[in-house]
Amino acid sequence: MNNEANCTACETLGTPEQEAQLKAVIEQSKATPGCLMHILQEAQGIYGYLPMQVQKTIAEGLGMPLSEVYGVVTFYSQFSLTPKGKNRISVCLGTACYVKGSDKILEECEKQLGIKCGECTEDGLFSIDSCRCVGACGLAPVMMIGEEVYGKLTPGNVKAILDSYREESK
Repeated sequence: MNNEANCTACETLGTPEQEAQLKAVIEQSKATPGCLMHILQEAQGIYGYLPMQVQKTIAEGLGMPLSEVYGVVTFYSQFSLTPKGKNRISVCLGTACYVKGSDKILEECEKQLGIKCGECTEDGLFSIDSCRCVGACGLAPVMMIGEEVYGKLTPGNVKAILDSYREESK
C-alpha cells in the first residue's frame, strides 16, 4: 500500500474553518508583491505550524513552485514544520545557561514528557524546543514556558513546574 493512501490528514487543510481562513488570506494578499511572508505568518497563526498541504495550497494560490514556499519556510526560524503544544517550552542553550547545566534541564524535560526536542506531546499540551539566548543570563540556567521565565533551574525543579501546567489544564 502506498503512503499517500494511508495519509488522509496530509490531504486535508485542517478544519473547514481553517481552510476557509487560509484561502481568504491568500485571496486577499496574492496581488501584493512580496506577500509570501505575510501569508506564511497568517497561515502559521491559523494552524500553529505549516504542514506540507498548507504549503502546497499557498504555492498553488500564488502560482509559484512549492520549492520556493518550502525554501522560505525552512530558512526562517519563526516557521515550524511540526505542531506545537499549548505550552511551548524553550530551554536556553546559550553559553551562560549551557555552562550552568541547561543541557540537563532539556534532558529532564524530555524525560518527564516522553518526547524529544522539537516534538509535541500526543495530548498537545507541551512541546519542547531549544534556543540560544532569552536574555536572562543572570538567572542561568533558564527555560521559558510561553512567556513565563524560569531561572536558576536544576533537573529536580522541572517535574514540579511541568506538573503545575498539567494541573492548570485540568
